[in-house]
Amino acid sequence: MRAIAITVAASILGAVPAFADELPQRKPGLWESKSTSAEGETSAKQCVGAGTDRAMVGGMAGAACSKMEVTKTATGYAVATECAIGQIKAVGSSTVTGDFQATVRTEGTTTLTGMPGQAGPVERKLVVEAKRVGDCGPGQKPGDIIMPDGKVISLPGAAGAKP
Repeated sequence: MRAIAITVAASILGAVPAFADELPQRKPGLWESKSTSAEGETSAKQCVGAGTDRAMVGGMAGAACSKMEVTKTATGYAVATECAIGQIKAVGSSTVTGDFQATVRTEGTTTLTGMPGQAGPVERKLVVEAKRVGDCGPGQKPGDIIMPDGKVISLPGAAGAKP
């Protein structure tokens, strides 16, 4: 389950919509992501279509986030977010670099408050390195995340994107 959460977080970090600026969308195709945090490393693949990134974030973060700002920098993009799901509040910042055609790298820090069983805030750091590895495979549709064990997670709202 932790691998799924990291994979979804990676997808969101790499695809946050903006109020001021906007991240470029990844080139359609099959993307492989390696996510590294204090909890370890995980990898997954995702079939990305035209509009997949926007559809995923719009569906998942729209109501949960009060702040989602993307600012163009000299080397890439800076992203700031404030989100809440139930009692858990998450304040994050990240930097996103890459050409969005073949590579995207995200380095982020999120501070979580209201975590069950935690007396105070919990800080999480996450580095996601994603690269395009080719076209989506037969039967894969935009938004599908393929876990290392072969299990496929279809993200709602992302399926309407074009491959």
